[in-house]
Amino acid sequence: MKRFTLLFIVLLSAISVKSQIPTDTTKAVDLDAIAAAGTPDEEDKSYTTATFKSSRVINGHSIELVKPKHLEFRISHRFNSVRDGISGFFGLDLANVRIALEYGINDYIMVGLGRSGTTGKPVDAFVKAKLLRQRTNGIPFTVAVFGSTLMNTEKYNTIPKYRFDSRLSYCAQILIASKISDAVSLQLSPTFIHRNLVPTPQDPNNTVSLGAGGRFKVSKRVSINLEYFYRFLSATYRKIDNNYNSLSIGVDIDTGGHIFSLHFTNSQPQIERGFIGETSYNWLKGDFCFGFNITRQFYLGKKKNLDSW
Repeated sequence: MKRFTLLFIVLLSAISVKSQIPTDTTKAVDLDAIAAAGTPDEEDKSYTTATFKSSRVINGHSIELVKPKHLEFRISHRFNSVRDGISGFFGLDLANVRIALEYGINDYIMVGLGRSGTTGKPVDAFVKAKLLRQRTNGIPFTVAVFGSTLMNTEKYNTIPKYRFDSRLSYCAQILIASKISDAVSLQLSPTFIHRNLVPTPQDPNNTVSLGAGGRFKVSKRVSINLEYFYRFLSATYRKIDNNYNSLSIGVDIDTGGHIFSLHFTNSQPQIERGFIGETSYNWLKGDFCFGFNITRQFYLGKKKNLDSW
């Protein structure tokens, strides 16, 4: 068994820009609107905003972060394949769910912790950091980096002498996105995944893939999203590979309080190791799942007192 250590360190310097607060207290002030408006840094109109509506394209991460001092509660739900028809109630009889808490530390870094109900009962933790931001008359794209560690928490009964590191797998991504216009955003996601333990000696420990995603805005609150991950496999392994590239199409609906995402995908897992490297459903055979993501954000910062304005 090959041993592997993946060290992912992100060193960033957060830039803080003070905003001017009006001193006229005779006007009514909406504190909730101020809390949800984001950070002073976003007042710089030269920066491009809302490249994507949420921190995910569909399954994979987008370049967007949770707002600073906001805690996001996320539920990702994937039903089973519709292929069984009415006997499986078109996939509604079985489902996989991931529940996560994700927090925006500042304008440039967010972290998250999740638990999935898929095989292995994995717990995952991640950090995502924004390195470059697209400007209207400057840098034409935004760059972020993503790193995660996943631990299999299921009890092993067949081989009780598994080492702890056999439970671990890792993912590293570079996210490069550009808001082409107010209606169109595109993203590329070069990805590296390492599994310390694989099912068979023929399975590779390392998986390299390239993700491509897009957002196509159809109204102020509705957009259509597409996402595809292509895996680069050796010619020898491709002949015996039983998995497929992940393909998803969905609709994002902004209800004001949260983002509601409805989609069809051939990937039932909701974590990178799963939907990139272990997708077992084939669109060409009518094998795909219905799923949805729901998010809700809570502001954890201190609201400013009117008397101090």
